[in-house]
Amino acid sequence: MKFWPILWGSLTVYVVARATQRLGGGAWAVVLAGLCYIVSGFARLNFLFQPNSFEVFAFTLACYLLICYVQRPRPQYLYGIGVGLGLALLNKYSALFFITAVLGALLATPLRRVLATRAFWLSAALALGLWLPNLLWQLRHGIPFLQHMRELHDTQLVYVSGAAFWLDQAVMCLPALWVWVPGLLGLLLSRPLQPYRVVGLIYCGGLLLLTLLHGKSYYALGYYPILFAAGAVWWQQQLSRWPLRAANVLRPALLVLPLLLSLPFLPILFTLNSPARMVAVGQHYRRTGALRWEDGQDHPLPQDFADMLGWQELADKTWQAYQALPAATRARTLILTANYGQAGAINYVNRHRPLPAAHSFNGSYLFWFPGPAARHWEHILVIDDEPDPALGTHFRQLRRAGAVRNPYAREQGTAILVGSGPDSVIVRQISREHQQALATWGGSRARLPKNHGLR
Repeated sequence: MKFWPILWGSLTVYVVARATQRLGGGAWAVVLAGLCYIVSGFARLNFLFQPNSFEVFAFTLACYLLICYVQRPRPQYLYGIGVGLGLALLNKYSALFFITAVLGALLATPLRRVLATRAFWLSAALALGLWLPNLLWQLRHGIPFLQHMRELHDTQLVYVSGAAFWLDQAVMCLPALWVWVPGLLGLLLSRPLQPYRVVGLIYCGGLLLLTLLHGKSYYALGYYPILFAAGAVWWQQQLSRWPLRAANVLRPALLVLPLLLSLPFLPILFTLNSPARMVAVGQHYRRTGALRWEDGQDHPLPQDFADMLGWQELADKTWQAYQALPAATRARTLILTANYGQAGAINYVNRHRPLPAAHSFNGSYLFWFPGPAARHWEHILVIDDEPDPALGTHFRQLRRAGAVRNPYAREQGTAILVGSGPDSVIVRQISREHQQALATWGGSRARLPKNHGLR
């Protein structure tokens, strides 16, 4: 799981270095730009198995290829942008914001002439072609992405304020603030970097969109690496005007500076400490927003750290509960979880064990639920942090097999209930809840009656 984010992060460092060279930077500027990437929030991002690492790489690659096209307008650079952004759309839909920012930046500069070229439209066709299977799936299923965005807005984005968003922009890349800010201003205002102003405008357009739409702070991370390259080149140009002796002193000092500035953040960037120690250390970072979760509240641990905990315990206890069932009827078991995280953890950790797949009415799991022909269950394992207290009336026997006890886990308290001999009422209720969820996520205006169910 660590391999993929580290791979995309490493490739991003390479692209940043190449972009620095393309902009006229020498070895010193290349090292500075690479260091800025390594000691900023990307160090934490590339430690986690999530789609954001590839997104940062794809956005940085698109900007780099755009710089290449400005220098030498060859069609293959545009084709490369199309392929990169097509894969970025398959990876995460927030690529649509970046694509909008790119189009706006092109229209705002003389580079708008590229919109009239055949290569541009072939590039757009490449991106659409790569995205098309997923797009068709969305259309076929009623565009469930819209329901996801509604839930995301109501439960998370509503807590994101413009002030907090921009404070986080300063904090995420704080050790490199003195590099990326001059890089952005240089792209927008300086004469040597003026041909690449389109890249600076992509940042402005993208951040404006994210601010207006209450995007999460880390959605903007993909816009910064190319600014490290521009900023390093800007500093190189400035030092070239200094007396040689002063410049020779400043160059190594400026390379050490991002490393020194990152030292206070190392305990919060990496999971080097135990959870108990992290709780104590985290109090020193409360004002930075590092402890603020998607609910807008501060918690003892950063959310992505708390998200790492409890999954092994949940999966193991689910396996033990399954093993305790009678061998003759064990295979006819439904494992029903409250969210895709629980289902994913149970399936992944138990992938080498003969355990039925866990299911959920949340996220994509909704579309993988067993069909009516497979619903002859003898046992139902309910994994939920708020199980319905009336469940016992629908089973011949219902017992609590365990719960997540890790005090630092986000899933703390999630219970594992084992119900044997489910009655027809609960089986029909499961089917109704599944159909209701399908109607909701499929965008249907029809809603089934909301009956008292599993939660």
